[in-house]
Amino acid sequence: MKKWLLLTCLCCFVLVGCGKYGEKDIIKDLNKKIDKANGYYLNGELEIINNEDSYLYDVEVAYQKDDNFRVSLKNKTNNHEQIILKNTEGVYVLTPSLNKSFKFQSEWPYNNSQSYILQTILKDIEDDSEKIFEEIDDTYVFTTKVNYSNNNELTKQKITFDKDLNPKSVVILNDQDEIQMQMKFNSVDYNATYDENYFTLQGNMQNASIETTNSTLDSIIYPMYIPENTQLSGQEKVTTETGERIILTFSGESPFTIVQETAQAAEELLTIPMYGEPYIVTDTVGALSDNSVTWVSNGVEFYVVSDILDSQELLEVANSINTMTVGK
Repeated sequence: MKKWLLLTCLCCFVLVGCGKYGEKDIIKDLNKKIDKANGYYLNGELEIINNEDSYLYDVEVAYQKDDNFRVSLKNKTNNHEQIILKNTEGVYVLTPSLNKSFKFQSEWPYNNSQSYILQTILKDIEDDSEKIFEEIDDTYVFTTKVNYSNNNELTKQKITFDKDLNPKSVVILNDQDEIQMQMKFNSVDYNATYDENYFTLQGNMQNASIETTNSTLDSIIYPMYIPENTQLSGQEKVTTETGERIILTFSGESPFTIVQETAQAAEELLTIPMYGEPYIVTDTVGALSDNSVTWVSNGVEFYVVSDILDSQELLEVANSINTMTVGK
């Protein structure tokens, strides 16, 4: 009898001690895995869906303690590469082909959700007290809220890890469960090391191949999205020292201005201070502030500014600009 009681207690102890590996264990181990890494490297493919258009990027992310990040986004259609760089000096968006960098005083990447950075993915999981956890086949799936402060149409995300806690995908959805962005990871290395120049501005720009740029604008590009009771009221084309500039003025209840200008490569590395945050606009990385958004695409620099539109409306205008081209 005593032996039977002892065996029963032992079995209960084993069962309690070997409880199912669950949500809290996974989050704890993810924290350990990321905190333990002196550096990591991952790559994959990012798709951004904008109405009927889809933009594909090859993505490479490098991280080094403490707080050094390098994200390469290469447009798969035109091979145009931009780099988001964070080091002790600040946050930069580099356009190597133009020999230019744009410097931000920003809390990136921690101030918004980022579908390709492990720290912010984990932060979204930890911050959401209403998250849903599922074990599906050989994967762990978290459904969480997202923090895209300039786009309230993005409401949630599904984050998938394999059984080794390597990220497999992050799918971002709107409130109708329609996919708006998805990041698919190809590989992750938690033991990555980098040389001393890998996260420096000079180190990333010194081997850049400078593009030959046009001095004329081939066409005027109009936005497909215009706020209600607002219309094109002025159009001006001027010649500058380095090329051409087109100014489109929209008047009405929601006035704004669009400037299109030939983008010129700098002879020497040029760093331009910017207000706002790095943000993916149409097919490239731009700068978003409270009243303006600027970006460079296909050799043209775009600038949208308004004292009336908020940042989300500015992005709606900006994201519609390259979808309709009208001749001169």
